[in-house]
Amino acid sequence: MKIITVLSCLCVLSTSFASYANDAPFAIAIHGGAGTIQQSSFTPEKEQAYRLKLKEAVDAGYVVLEKGGTSLDAVAQAINVLENSPFFNAGIGAVYTHNEQHEMDASIMDGNTMKAGAVAGVKHIKNPIDLARLVMDKSVHVMLYGEGAEEFALTQGVALVANETFDTPHRYESLQHAKEKMLKSQSENKDYIASHNELEVEYKVGTVGAVALDKQGNISSGTSTGGMTNKRYGRIGDSPIIGAGTYAENGVCAVSATGHGEYFIRYHVAGDICARVKYQNKSIIQAADEVINQRLITAGGTGGVIAIDHRGNIATPFNTDGMYRATRKSGEEAQVMIWRDK
Repeated sequence: MKIITVLSCLCVLSTSFASYANDAPFAIAIHGGAGTIQQSSFTPEKEQAYRLKLKEAVDAGYVVLEKGGTSLDAVAQAINVLENSPFFNAGIGAVYTHNEQHEMDASIMDGNTMKAGAVAGVKHIKNPIDLARLVMDKSVHVMLYGEGAEEFALTQGVALVANETFDTPHRYESLQHAKEKMLKSQSENKDYIASHNELEVEYKVGTVGAVALDKQGNISSGTSTGGMTNKRYGRIGDSPIIGAGTYAENGVCAVSATGHGEYFIRYHVAGDICARVKYQNKSIIQAADEVINQRLITAGGTGGVIAIDHRGNIATPFNTDGMYRATRKSGEEAQVMIWRDK
């Protein structure tokens, strides 16, 4: 009789745990970059196209979570959609360097294990976020750069693609405009730094990213970018740097950033937001807002973040004209936004 009673209790507990897992909250947020996104420059057709792609990305990650998949898989799936679209500065839509090539960076972090992987300056990887994941899972390192990262990719069976794979007419046009603006400034006896500083925000920003909470309570984040238009000298921004452009820690928060990377590196933006949540007991919304709209903007930094905490609360602050973003929580429809009001 006692054995039967114990077995009955175990069955009840097992059923309860399974029910809890099915009912556990999950959520995902994505971004396609922040910057000079003026509503007046969007035709209804263009706006609809961007919104559909953002929805496709957030839904791709949501489906993974809904089926009980990991937040890491959800983040990677969502970012793959954005990397494969010419709309955003990552993968196929990557901007051009000064030498008319594409150099891409990406990173991913697992809040459960605190493991992370990143790649920087890769030129022949179709989906940099996937290679960052391989660095995390299949190497003893956190960040690999350039040819070394691509050599590692080959050992993992990742095919290299031609750099021209990432060419797009509108990004090439932007490069030429950036070069013309800087040449004009230099003709006025301004040095490289002054000429670069005069470039509009749109030439200095552009990233994609995702953060997610799965049914097991694990949170993850990832970020991927083509970097800065007309960048030189192998410049690397914040996107592959853990704590600057990407960070995740279970029980605290996960963050993916987009903006003028130099400022996000200097101010340790992603890590700072999570530190305020962890040590000052601030909400994810308050912490993210303080860093983006107070500390960063006071320093002259432009951009935004998406952030999620261990309860599924989401923050998407930015200090630019707009930020491509979308969110979706368990049992809810996707929310797609570009500007402040919608």
